[in-house]
Amino acid sequence: MPNIGPVMRAARADGTPGVFTAERLYCVQHPGHESCGWIGRFRSDDGALRRTGVTLHGSGRDSHHIGRETRAVDVGRMNRVYGPEGSSEWVFTVLILVAGTVILAYPHARSLRRSIAGPPAPESMA
Repeated sequence: MPNIGPVMRAARADGTPGVFTAERLYCVQHPGHESCGWIGRFRSDDGALRRTGVTLHGSGRDSHHIGRETRAVDVGRMNRVYGPEGSSEWVFTVLILVAGTVILAYPHARSLRRSIAGPPAPESMA
C-alpha cells in the first residue's frame, strides 16, 4: 500500500509543522447529508515549504472562514495537510490490510491446518 507511510505519519501528526490559511470552501452533496472542507495555502514554520491548493483534512463548513489561519502539519501527501491533532485515517487503512490478508489467506487455511496437525494417525487393525 503506497499510502501507508503518509497515513501513519498523519496519525501521529509527524511532519513539517506550519500554518494553513483557508481560501475556499468546497462542499459535496450526498443523499441525506453534505460533506464540506477547506482548500487553501500551507506555509511551513521556517518558510522553506509553501504549498497552494491543499485541503485541510477534517475541516468542515463551520470550522473556518476565508483568511483564517490555523496550525497544520504537512506529512507528504500531495494535496492534503493535517491539523496538529493528527488523523484517524489509519483505521480504514488497517481494516483494508486485514481484509486483504484474510481474503488471500482463506484458500490456504485448510492445508495449513493439516500441516500443523501433522499426518493422520494410522488406523489399528483389530
